[in-house]
Amino acid sequence: MTSALPIPSAGSAGTASVPAVSARDFSFWYGTNQALHGISMEVPNRAITALIGPSGCGKSTFLRSINRMNEIIPGVRHEGEIWLQGLHINGPGVDVVELRSRVAMVFQRSNPFPKSIYDNVAYGPRINGRLSRRDLDELVERSLHRAALWDEVKDRLHQSALGLSGGQQQRMCIARALANGPELLLLDEPASALDPGATQRIEELLFELKSELSVVIVTHNLQQAARLSDNTAFFYLGRLVEMGPTDTMFTRPREERTEAYITGRFG
Repeated sequence: MTSALPIPSAGSAGTASVPAVSARDFSFWYGTNQALHGISMEVPNRAITALIGPSGCGKSTFLRSINRMNEIIPGVRHEGEIWLQGLHINGPGVDVVELRSRVAMVFQRSNPFPKSIYDNVAYGPRINGRLSRRDLDELVERSLHRAALWDEVKDRLHQSALGLSGGQQQRMCIARALANGPELLLLDEPASALDPGATQRIEELLFELKSELSVVIVTHNLQQAARLSDNTAFFYLGRLVEMGPTDTMFTRPREERTEAYITGRFG
């Protein structure tokens, strides 16, 4: 049995200057198809980092490599390293279950379990530890508050989560991820299937959460990246073209390919 991953909290003494994520010459293959080529980048702490680029450019592959979700696919392999708060996520003794509780992920489409709202949010903490009913109740309430959903569902916690609207389901999935106490939240196109109002709620939520944890979001919506993120990384054909502060990337990109993508000349 592997030991638990001793990831320090992002707010722990001595970790403030350590990047939330550091990739070092990271490459990834699906069988013989190379999806990522030598990615080296740092994701700052307590900030929102957007990954942009055309479909198939590798941004989702990179996102899912951070919590090793790609490992469930047969025939994949990687080279290089990804570090989380100074720890090598593929190093010896790393407990993948523990890693995925520390690096939470929310997918493009909401995926509520066919259970009550309460049981959805409590699912991870029940598996990962022994909490009293009172502590679990408090954790569920706190997580729903953090996901800006508590006031909308507090009177129907024991009703099916499948009865929520699409935007509410996605916020509940964020609450479910937050219940495990992650240091890093990964989101793969979390608002692509939502209406503008629900999208705004998700963006406001993420903006509030960045004071507590680090956020990495994959988005095809350049306007969303521009208004939401602190830093932006542009991927193209499996390579990181450039990364920098979002204001700079959208007004004074260094690379011609970045400017061409942002201005809509391709994509």
